[in-house]
Amino acid sequence: MEGVNLKVTLYSTHCPICNMVETKLKEKGITYQEVNDTNIMLNKGFKTVPMLEVDNKIMNSSEAIQFINTYSEGNN
Repeated sequence: MEGVNLKVTLYSTHCPICNMVETKLKEKGITYQEVNDTNIMLNKGFKTVPMLEVDNKIMNSSEAIQFINTYSEGNN
């Protein structure tokens, strides 16, 4: 992702859907930080996982998958 400075954080408990989102991020070459601390997730008000945070925008799993599927380096 040269030249792209998105800050992407995946909040995950390694459930099957979390793993699918993580695989899709890797397939697209999207650099991300992973957070597995459930206390952090609860403090952010998350009641489900995975959650994806992109430049301070929070996405649930379906929004995250849509973002990843339509992601391209020139169109973010």
